[in-house]
Amino acid sequence: MPWNPEIYNQFKNIRYQPFFDLMNLISSENLTKAIDIGCGTGEQTHILSERFENADFLGIDSSAEMLAEADQFQNARLHFNKIAVEDVIKSEEKFDLIFSNAALQWSDDHQILFPKLLSMLSENGQFAVQMPVQSDNTLNQILFKLASEEPFKTQLQNWNRVSPVLSTDEYAQIMFDAGLKDLNISVRIYPIIADDAEKLFQFISGSALIPYLERLNEEDKKKFISEYKKRIGEHFRRFPAIYAFKRLLLYGKK
Repeated sequence: MPWNPEIYNQFKNIRYQPFFDLMNLISSENLTKAIDIGCGTGEQTHILSERFENADFLGIDSSAEMLAEADQFQNARLHFNKIAVEDVIKSEEKFDLIFSNAALQWSDDHQILFPKLLSMLSENGQFAVQMPVQSDNTLNQILFKLASEEPFKTQLQNWNRVSPVLSTDEYAQIMFDAGLKDLNISVRIYPIIADDAEKLFQFISGSALIPYLERLNEEDKKKFISEYKKRIGEHFRRFPAIYAFKRLLLYGKK
């Protein structure tokens, strides 16, 4: 099941506030070369390139469906490439800004990945990353529990996604060890007000739910979705409901 830009963008306003909060931490000083990891449709990379007009930007993503939407934003200072972050860190390239908004939670082994990313910073380079705190977020918890129970556990062949997102203490240590200063690390709540369980389901269906559904056949997929929606409704009990969605923001300068 590929990423669907239309479903993902149904919650554009909710997904964009953390992006703007992260962008506001970045300084334009000495910023001439930047990379946006997990750029998706490219719209946020475009906003970054407009904000920091002296820098060249490269947006990368592993989803062809998402990048198809990015073509409209390409220009002399903004380019896109279909490549995974795991391949990017194999290069010797340096960047004045390594930026990633709601993407690196899809990559494993952060204890290994993040030091490699930080090694790609140029002198005075900046590191700005935002990720949902999946293990603390209710919809992710319900999803993980459902996938660990029968019959879905067998249907998923005992697969379940353990979030790779580390603690704030661990990221602080990794960034400190890499020589970063001016550290700004925080967990912020971006509340979603939902009129019904369907809205909460639609929010997660554009992201965390995708790898589960792509492993199920059509019949099992329908049953999984039905049970998931039921459990969301049971958890929140009454609507309208507030979903306290937690996100981790990381910023530092070399």
